[in-house]
Amino acid sequence: MGAASASTWWTPIARKPGQRTQLRVGRLTKAHGLKGGLKIELYTDDPARRFVPGAVFSLQVPAGSKWHGKTIEMREFRIFNSNPVGFFRGVDDRTEAETLVKAILWVDQDAQELPEESDAWYVHQLSGLNVIRDGEQIGIVARVDAFPAQDLLAIDVQGTEYMLPFVKAFVPEIDLHRGTVTITPPKGLFEELPEDAEPADG
Repeated sequence: MGAASASTWWTPIARKPGQRTQLRVGRLTKAHGLKGGLKIELYTDDPARRFVPGAVFSLQVPAGSKWHGKTIEMREFRIFNSNPVGFFRGVDDRTEAETLVKAILWVDQDAQELPEESDAWYVHQLSGLNVIRDGEQIGIVARVDAFPAQDLLAIDVQGTEYMLPFVKAFVPEIDLHRGTVTITPPKGLFEELPEDAEPADG
């Protein structure tokens, strides 16, 4: 989740009641100790809810990994020296833990569930929002691609797709109420974007 200037939830995509989506909640960064523990980089503001005994996570790993296409269940979540550490069923020693380093953790969720904070958003809510540059609409958000190092915002500009690093410096404002994402790309990154783009219909 991230900050936005929204007070009312807004989504351009009609979702049926009960439709599910995936939320990215963390990344396993390195093995911890000898009993299968793994340090977790948190991608959620609510770890007490997401990381509980019995929680099941889908794993984003390379296709060649033994964990590809599998899920993993949490046994225990602890904080060691301010570092979140998870212990998972079937991961009982450091050697096995090493096979999960860099894995990204995803959870299943109702697509219509809202963040508890009024000024927060989920990544899946951004698809279809209007993209604003220098006060003009230049396209829409196609999707957000999640990568270990950095997320990328895919922007559709009249059928051509552009990728923008999803960081505060380049994406300073997300307004779900108005359905807009404001971007301030550096010179050269979006040179091909038309300077005098006409706002898209709708």
